[in-house]
Amino acid sequence: MSQITGPDTECSALTDIGPVREENQDSFRLPEDHLAREHGFLYGVADGMGGYSNGGLASTLALEKLFQTFYSESASPDKLLRRGVEAANLSIYQTAQRLGGGCMGTTLTAAHVSGDTLSLAHVGDSRAYLIRKNHATCLTADHTTVGELVRMKALTPDKVRNHDQRSVLTRCLGLSLFVQPDLARFRLQNKDYVILCSDGLWSVIQDEEIAQITCDLRNAEAISQTLISLALARQTDDNASVVVIDIRHVVPSQPDDTQKWWPFSLKGRDNDRAVGG
Repeated sequence: MSQITGPDTECSALTDIGPVREENQDSFRLPEDHLAREHGFLYGVADGMGGYSNGGLASTLALEKLFQTFYSESASPDKLLRRGVEAANLSIYQTAQRLGGGCMGTTLTAAHVSGDTLSLAHVGDSRAYLIRKNHATCLTADHTTVGELVRMKALTPDKVRNHDQRSVLTRCLGLSLFVQPDLARFRLQNKDYVILCSDGLWSVIQDEEIAQITCDLRNAEAISQTLISLALARQTDDNASVVVIDIRHVVPSQPDDTQKWWPFSLKGRDNDRAVGG
């Protein structure tokens, strides 16, 4: 377990190998305090692909390169997140070529919090949730065969967790020279929670359960421990990881064009509620 507290947020993160896997190929990373206070708080979860070699190395490399790129360059958060994901993808691809042991791949879901703005970068099937007023909204789209079926309305969202092809990725880091991350921005409110997690956790815990646990406990460390314990009790078939970010107080941003950067309305997604208000 790792924990860090900032002036306006509290965070706790946990990862567990789970009852089935022989190796934990998940990784997470939390902000470095001296960098976060100046450049905002960056969080990430990566889930190495078990069907390929060195999944654990791939997830670790992804987060290392993302954070290194984000905090070493100067640009807007969305541009830095894109550059960080692209650099992570290239690093994993080149490492796999150098090792000569076959392909390496990983998911990557990253969240940057600055003022009242949440910026996301996402590739794969780890997820980011916003918990607000007892409701959980999934902010990311699963880059999986099953996720594509849901978006085509050929499969209902409630069938995803038990589908036998749930983990078949259509997009990830490391398998090719180029990758296209999903990028999004959202306006945060006081008392929001942002939760990043691998599919070993969300696959066995319903969205409404994540919301209920968060709102009942209202403590980042207790929430992370309870979610991991529940995933293990339900015999998750994968590694399970979670990062819980408690948005205690936000500092309103100056009027700008943040809203036009939101790439979609959340209405019509798995949870029918927008997060702008």
